[in-house]
Formats: sequence, structure tokens, C-alpha cells
Amino acid sequence: MLINLSIKSVPEHIAQRLRARAERNHRSLQGELMAIVERAAAADGDDNGNALAGDGWSAQAPSAAASRLVGLRRGSKSIEQLAAAHRALYPEPFQDLPLAVDIIRQERDAR
Repeated sequence: MLINLSIKSVPEHIAQRLRARAERNHRSLQGELMAIVERAAAADGDDNGNALAGDGWSAQAPSAAASRLVGLRRGSKSIEQLAAAHRALYPEPFQDLPLAVDIIRQERDAR
């Protein structure tokens, strides 16, 4: 049996972050919320409802998450955590390289 859940009075800044997260993950907002709920339901949590506190799902800024560089309980990291850790280690790795579009234009114009 399927159950409908709803969250009322979500602050706009949280809704915006959820929409952005859904877009980054190529999901609808409903799909992203379902993925979060599935992950929360599967997580081993404590009795205080803090199932996700140690799993990297806190509302920290990416730079704070990158400074911790800790994995999830199951030994993996989310895409956001990996990207933040990579940005912390390599701030601008491709700054001096030409853009692909410039390379293609140069090759096309050389004909």
C-alpha cells in the first residue's frame, strides 16, 4: 500500500536548496525527496531521530564538509561530498587549459 506524505510550511531557503539538489541529481523535486526519504529509512539511526547526523546529510556548507573529509557509515560518500572534497584539494585544476569549444573552432578553422 502506498502512503502520501507531506511537509507543510517549508522555509523558502530550504525549498530552494532542495530544488537545486534535485536539479543537480537530474531528478524532479518529488524524486529527490523520495531518494532522501529512502536513504533516511535505510540508515542506521539512534533513538533521537538523528539517523542522518553522522552520514554527511547535515546542512553544512560544502567547504565545511570538505574539511571533515569523512565518509558515510557504509564507507561511501555522496556526489556533493566528493565534489566538495575535490574542490578543497584542487581549487582550480583546469584554469590554464583551453576550452573544448576553442579547440574545436581552431580545428574547424584550420581546414
